[in-house]
Amino acid sequence: MQKQKGFTLIELMIVIAIIGILAAIAIPAYQDYIARSQASEAVSLMSGTKTPMSEAYSDTGSWPLVSTVAGTTSGKYVSTITSTTGTGTVTITATMKTSGVNASITGDTVLMTSTSGSSWTCLKGTIANQYLPAACR
Repeated sequence: MQKQKGFTLIELMIVIAIIGILAAIAIPAYQDYIARSQASEAVSLMSGTKTPMSEAYSDTGSWPLVSTVAGTTSGKYVSTITSTTGTGTVTITATMKTSGVNASITGDTVLMTSTSGSSWTCLKGTIANQYLPAACR
């Protein structure tokens, strides 16, 4: 009697089911990872504006506009970096692009604020907490 070699249909169906379950878990996790990495560009660009903003504040005693002191005010995933000033405070706002960005963070904002120029605080803005980089949580 000759012994059969190969896989049965049931064994193949079990393997396909396992692959399907793993894909159902991995794809959403990967999408969250992509959104977090794209949102980190916003924090990186805002961090690049902290030093020139602080220097201008210490020289003049008032906060300048980001566009006057920063070289880069947009990126691959960030459409604009803007600033608003209040009485002694400044808020830098990074707005994510509306296309070419993960759908979970499209058009969302991340904020960074300071009152003294020496300490900066990263704030959530409109972006969900799960997509904020570790520096802002």
